[in-house]
Amino acid sequence: MSAGLFGLLDDVAAIAKLAAASIDDVGAAAGRATAKAAGVVVDDTAVTPQYVQGLAAERELPIIKQIAIGSIRNKLLLILPAALLLSEFLPDLLPVILMAGGTFLAYEGAHKVWHLFTHHDDHATPATEVGPEAEKAMVAGAVRTDLILSAEIMVIALDEVADESFWARLAILVVVAFVITVVVYGVVALIVKMDDAGLSLSQRSSAFAQKVGHSMVAAMPKLLSFISIVGTVAMLWVGGHILLVNIHDVGWWHAPYEWVHDVEHDIEHAVSGFLGSTLAWLANTGISAVIGLVVGAVVVAIIQVLPSKGAKDPVEHHAAGGADGAAGTAVKDDSAP
Repeated sequence: MSAGLFGLLDDVAAIAKLAAASIDDVGAAAGRATAKAAGVVVDDTAVTPQYVQGLAAERELPIIKQIAIGSIRNKLLLILPAALLLSEFLPDLLPVILMAGGTFLAYEGAHKVWHLFTHHDDHATPATEVGPEAEKAMVAGAVRTDLILSAEIMVIALDEVADESFWARLAILVVVAFVITVVVYGVVALIVKMDDAGLSLSQRSSAFAQKVGHSMVAAMPKLLSFISIVGTVAMLWVGGHILLVNIHDVGWWHAPYEWVHDVEHDIEHAVSGFLGSTLAWLANTGISAVIGLVVGAVVVAIIQVLPSKGAKDPVEHHAAGGADGAAGTAVKDDSAP
């Protein structure tokens, strides 16, 4: 009897160890997948604060919460089932979808670069009260934009774990969906409340607190600009890299990927150790960003010459959803860095 009990406990312990190892594997794979989608994550973080720019301070966090809820619904109820079904029954389409997403990222990055050099008159909209209908339209526009960005994140993550079993892919992508949403909208909440916290500190009696508060308020526009620039570079890099790798994988054009691989190999052999690996990665990243910029510039040029009867200038309209119009005067142009 006791021998049987100990045998059962051994089996339970073995199952627990296997489950723990599986959880570790899921966590590690989710971490790799999230890192692979970093470019879109940064862009998502850079875009979202623009939707609450100009709102009264007390409405910023409630609006961000509503957008975050819409974002997790997008990922779990729309994107995740479609992505899993696609990977299960039509896996050969994934590289093509990734290339379409990479082209879109390259376009977005090039579009922002183009806007940087051609528009210099953007001004923040002063805080204002908006009604429930305007807020609802603002949230709907932000969630539509999030749908495209989240789809890119999830497909990039799916490609990273395509060799896993169906249930492992499901678990990994659920983890990715929650982690990405918490990170993006947590950071966005911190960013949009940074100036309020700074203003509160600047009104205290302590000279040190006042100094810190004024510094936080002054740093807010610079922080938003920095995040936007990083997001633009990341989009060009990730978009170019997706195109470079997947055009090679589907067999359409091998030469660019092989050339970049040779450049990396030569750098690693010329400079040993960590420095060589870092320089090789920077070379790959730089070349990928240039590819993204070139491809994106071509798409921007094509869109500029397309007839647009009475339409808004596409450079003034964020390609991921154009929710600025829906939000009325409470939202400024989210294309500006």
